[in-house]
Amino acid sequence: MPFLEFRNITVNHGETRVLDAISVTLKEGEHVVILGPNGAGKSSFIRIITRELYPRLDCGNVMFRICGQDVWDVFSLRSTFGIVSNDLQYTCTRAITGKETILSGFFSSIGLFNHEITPAMDEKADEIAAFLGISHLANRPMNRMSSGESRRFLIGRAMVHDPKVLILDEPTNSLDLAAHHTFRQTIRKIAHEGTTIILVTHNLPDIIPEIDRVILMKDGRFTADGRKAEILTDDRIGRLFGVPVHVKEEEGYYYATGY
Repeated sequence: MPFLEFRNITVNHGETRVLDAISVTLKEGEHVVILGPNGAGKSSFIRIITRELYPRLDCGNVMFRICGQDVWDVFSLRSTFGIVSNDLQYTCTRAITGKETILSGFFSSIGLFNHEITPAMDEKADEIAAFLGISHLANRPMNRMSSGESRRFLIGRAMVHDPKVLILDEPTNSLDLAAHHTFRQTIRKIAHEGTTIILVTHNLPDIIPEIDRVILMKDGRFTADGRKAEILTDDRIGRLFGVPVHVKEEEGYYYATGY
């Protein structure tokens, strides 16, 4: 069963249409990237999933279904979706430790207040930190970490409920080369553990080899959808970003040059 089915999803911000008749079906176990320039509507698409935005219902035959349900409570979907975004990283950049950040995922909070941490939660946080290779940073405050280090703790926060799907919204913004490399290796490891990866980005090098389906997005619409070899071409990527490019593949990663 598809975990997400959208048809004719249209969203307006005032007079501006940010999503225009979006239709897509995503299946569990299918790693996907949504690729497009800034302002394409990618983050708005994620906010539809998290119910921060709602589609117009006067735009024809609208389907708005997650996990086979037309109506759902976002809190009941914790075991299905884990989401990491730049907005979340900005919010979490404060004097809370890395481990507290992971533990806060159990409560959908930012840090811990009067929450009761059970031994099982504590053990789970330690297991996640070890899996992500960040145990040595667990007691460091988030506002004293690099962007790459704190990003991994946010991934850990998203993993506390063992989500079936991990959604990453522009995950490599502000990362240097070393942090970018570490991030890609981390996501590959998560993908190999069986978690479905949905990556939203404007950077071709973010696309790990495990992702094979590419959806191109521009001006609030999905403009192409298919396998990497047929979608990541000079012509398609050049038209997507409005510049002449040469797309090359190297060891499973794709890069754009010549612009």
